[in-house]
Parts: sequence; C-alpha cells; structure tokens
Amino acid sequence: MAKGDLLDRWSQPPTGPESRVRYLLRKAIRHAYWARTEGFHRLVEEDRLDPRERIRTAVSKARWRARFGVPAGTARPVLVVGLQRSGTNMLMRGFDEDPSVEVRNENDKRLFDRFQLRSDEVLRSLVDASRHRLVLIKPLCDSQRTDELLDLFAPGRARALWVYRNAHDRARSEVSKFGKAPLIAVETVATGNPTDRWQGRRHSPQMSALAASFDAETMSEHTASALYWVLRNQQFYDLGLDARDDVLLVSYDDFAADPVTEMQRVCAFLDVPYSPQLCAHVEPRQSHGSAPLDIDPRVKDLVDAMSARLEATRRAEDLR
Repeated sequence: MAKGDLLDRWSQPPTGPESRVRYLLRKAIRHAYWARTEGFHRLVEEDRLDPRERIRTAVSKARWRARFGVPAGTARPVLVVGLQRSGTNMLMRGFDEDPSVEVRNENDKRLFDRFQLRSDEVLRSLVDASRHRLVLIKPLCDSQRTDELLDLFAPGRARALWVYRNAHDRARSEVSKFGKAPLIAVETVATGNPTDRWQGRRHSPQMSALAASFDAETMSEHTASALYWVLRNQQFYDLGLDARDDVLLVSYDDFAADPVTEMQRVCAFLDVPYSPQLCAHVEPRQSHGSAPLDIDPRVKDLVDAMSARLEATRRAEDLR
C-alpha cells in the first residue's frame, strides 16, 4: 500500500454513522500509522499512555483531594477550545502536573464519545461532583458551542481558553496526521449541512458561502487546512467570545517562545497561583521558523487578516 493510503482512508471523519467495531478498527489503524510515522515515543507522550505516569498523577491528585478538596459544586470548569493541532495538549499536560486540577481530555470515556461531549447533563454532573479547584476540559469538537457551554454554569464560574497557532505550522501538523481531513471539513462548511459532522456546525451563512467559493476538487490539503483555520477562528468572533470577560485567547506560539510569561497570564485569568511545574515540560523555542506554505494566494490573504485580528484582540485583552 502506498505511503499515506492508510492515513487517507482511516484518519478521515466517517461519511455517516458507523458501527462500534468499525470505529475501533479505524482508531487502531490510525494510531498504528501515527506510531510508524511520528514515532511510538511521541504517541505515548502526546496521549499520555505511560501507565507509570498516569498512576503517579492519580495518586498525587487523590492526596490533594484528601487534604484540601473543595466542596462539591464549587470547582471551576475551564474549557480548552479552538482547533486541533494548536498546542492544546501543552496546556493540558502542564495543568495535569498540578494536583489541584482535574483534567478531562477528549479521550475521557466518561465525558466524551468519539471526541464529542456526551451531553450537557453529563458535563454539569461531572464538574459539580469534582472536589478539585479546577476541572480542565478539552471539548475541541464542541468549540462552536463555547458560549452555550459557559452559560451552563452560574455567571462567573466557568472560563474558556481559546488556543490558536500559526496557521502554516498548524496546517503542516494537521496534514501530516490527518491527511485529507481538512478537505472534508471545508466541504462540510460549504454544504451548510452539518448534521453528521461537527466541523460544519454554527458557521455563519457568510462563512459557508466563503467555503463554497473554493473548489474542493482542486484545493490542496494545506490550503484547505489553512482555510478551515480561518473559518474556525472566525467563530471566536461570530459567537461573541471576544466580548466576554470569561474567555481568554492563548497563543501557542507565544507559549512556546516564553512559557513562563504565558502561563502566568493564563493563571491570572483563572485566578489560580502560578507554579513553575505548570510549564516545566516546555522548552522555550520559536515555534514557526519554517517557510510559509505554498497555499492559494486568496487563502493566504485570509490567513494574514485573521492572524492580525487575533493578535490585536489578544493585545487588547491584556489592557483590560
């Protein structure tokens, strides 16, 4: 089988309902491909598959609950949202080192079914049962519902971190891992029929028209990924998240370059003390030193405009 065939066939979202057996087979083949192309160590680290690490983390959190646990119903839910391959694992991993934080990643079977939230009731119930200071949740496939999810809780209780990354680097990462998936995402937005796929939900008619103005048959995967990056981050504004005091923009690139400063900024927003252990796993680096991708010039202009808008919004947040 040619290189990438497995990726193209099995990493894409299903075209309709699929059986549990097919889903598990697709997941197994996808992880086998990632282990082969990206290295088993990186797969274990990214998905936190090392049982020793999991046991150590679980024990430290149990000890914290026994000594300092907060009353049920008072934990603060924190939604980590945005778009896949944007560095959200960096935040999740850092906060998982804090025993006062309960971390619920998108592979958590109690809260998620195939990376999407099971229900609002399950989310509320899990958060209200927690005795940790924060409950960090990563509902990336439900980011288009960030406003609704925040409003499930009493005013001022919940917070959201909308994470974004340089569009070109993110496109490289997405295409490497998910193949033709961004083409499917753009087509889903263009059709305006999001029943089966989260990628198409809650986009404005203008954004659906924008997606439809491109030819998915001739578009490259990298161009599609960059275009969907624009469409997804446009939802940050269309949902009014830029005007909310309970939502913070977080730049992966700034985090990678200066993890201490960015983590301190996040902790201040969440009203929790900063600790060096929260970003000890991040080695400061420039995250986008590679040359820009060769993408459709029209999409490049859209990316540049959205990048400038996000940066301006982030600077304005720090002046509040």
